[in-house]
Amino acid sequence: MTHILEMPAFTIKEGVSEADFLRAHEKFNHMFMKKQEGYVSHKLIRQGDNWFDIAVWDSIKSKEKAFKDIYDNTAAMEYVTLINEIGTDDDIPIFSVVRDYES
Repeated sequence: MTHILEMPAFTIKEGVSEADFLRAHEKFNHMFMKKQEGYVSHKLIRQGDNWFDIAVWDSIKSKEKAFKDIYDNTAAMEYVTLINEIGTDDDIPIFSVVRDYES
């Protein structure tokens, strides 16, 4: 089965501490992402002030449904209020996972 990987980029809003952001991200992951149908995995990475939320889904349909449902979830909306997205939702790169190697 081919998985879909999305990688939105963002910065943390000015005045938000990294600790507060990371707590909100953890809550977002446990109370929203892990409960989504088709969710495979989720990683948070950074490069300097730029952060990337790497989410892997079983299909584009699952990813799109989760994207719609995000606005109805309190933990997700709390997280979203702490970030500045880089670009628009249409700019979020979507990739097909060809191979997945894990230890």
